[in-house]
Amino acid sequence: MKVLLLNPPFKTKHGKFSRTSRSPAVTKSGTLYYPFWLSYATGVVEEAGHKVKLVDACAKGYDKAKTIKLVKDYNPDLVVLDTSTPSIYNDVQVASEIKNNLSNCFVTLVGTHPSVLIEETLDLDKSIDAIAKNEYDCTIKELSDILSNNQLTSENRKDILSQIKGLSFRVDDQIIHNDSRELIDDLDKLPFVTKIYNKHLDIKNYFFSAAKYPMAMIITGRGCPARCKFCVYPQAMHSRKYRYRSAEDIVEEFEYIVDNMPEIKSIGIEDDTFTFDKKRVKKVCDLLIDKEINKEVDWWVNARVNTLDLETMKLMKKAGCRLLIAGFESGSQKVLNGMNKGINLKDSREFTKNAKQAGLLVHGCFMVGNPGETKETMDKTLEFAKQLNPDTAQFYPMIPYPGTEAYDWAKNNDYLKDYDYDGWLTQDGLHKTIIDPGDLTAEELVSFCSKARKEFYLRPKYILYKLKQSLTDYQEFKRTFKSFIKFAKHLYNDFRN
Repeated sequence: MKVLLLNPPFKTKHGKFSRTSRSPAVTKSGTLYYPFWLSYATGVVEEAGHKVKLVDACAKGYDKAKTIKLVKDYNPDLVVLDTSTPSIYNDVQVASEIKNNLSNCFVTLVGTHPSVLIEETLDLDKSIDAIAKNEYDCTIKELSDILSNNQLTSENRKDILSQIKGLSFRVDDQIIHNDSRELIDDLDKLPFVTKIYNKHLDIKNYFFSAAKYPMAMIITGRGCPARCKFCVYPQAMHSRKYRYRSAEDIVEEFEYIVDNMPEIKSIGIEDDTFTFDKKRVKKVCDLLIDKEINKEVDWWVNARVNTLDLETMKLMKKAGCRLLIAGFESGSQKVLNGMNKGINLKDSREFTKNAKQAGLLVHGCFMVGNPGETKETMDKTLEFAKQLNPDTAQFYPMIPYPGTEAYDWAKNNDYLKDYDYDGWLTQDGLHKTIIDPGDLTAEELVSFCSKARKEFYLRPKYILYKLKQSLTDYQEFKRTFKSFIKFAKHLYNDFRN
């Protein structure tokens, strides 16, 4: 059975579209996430004995024509295409062209958007065979098994495909929804995603502006127990049940990276929040120290500001942690409450103070456009960002993806100004928003983010800090320089505006 897992091309003439990011876009910093969900599925299907190819057309910069030629040359029996809300029309079109060129190929879509808008997505093009919903690793493996053992016909199609949990599929003009698939509880059974990167991808294509380069991204847990209204992966794919790998399994993957991917300078733990289980965090740190992996590679994590104390941060630093990514989101407690963030401003201040005391860098995430937002609360957010003064910061408008409570809030209040998903990014693939929340407009939200970036990064205090940092740490200089080259033209445009 020949299986192709494809991150399809989108906006490639404008840059590298980061489809796996929580807010997919061509980013101003040049950040490009690994296609880790596709990669995990690739590993599961490979372990089942199928011939598998993983292609990241966005990372390669392939256009549609080159991608279709590659697919035709490989001639797979099953193609699995990743999707996202802003690229969904494009992704369906790529899938349709594949089907038109390889009529006997079974074409399946995966990702957050088709998982929550199944019938709407399948109705975009009748040539799409199926959608593997939510957490799809085992669904694709089972689909591969069944297709390799059965020849689908119009007569048996329904009976055969109905066996596969987590699959919605088309039979003539009917769409059939199978039962949902159980979540994977024992994540230690999954293959190391970095083995898949090493075999199928070029690690030098991927970049995260706050990390040393080259870097790798791994997942140590799925799901998130927090109740943030805007966050798409817990609500549309992995649930709010946090399932996680053992500390031993995580550290074994670190060892694999050190031994087999020596170019890697940083490892990103891309769980929605790695730090919920402080006991497991400490065990991971102790093992990294005992095995002296902390001397070989550094790492970063997504962290909630109310889950770590100074003692744990110091241990993380000793174990090789370099960076904490924190969702501060807002400088207004009212807005934080409105988005169900579950933190307070004091938490954010204490977190940042402790991180700096422990010697950890902080990348701060700030978002505008949530319930309760006003011009005054946006100004509070910018001032709060300056007060916290993280090493790096990003400011972006809230984008309410289908499947989230934020989307329902925007839709129910008639805040959505555009239901055409092509309008969810700028023409060159950059972030924008499609909501006019209350007394604010989408243009005001985007304009504020441009203003905030300019004011945050062009402060003399910040520039002097970065110069000093670059002079004392060559790796930080390389990272900062590479990020600045990508970011400078956008910052210049912000300045002109």
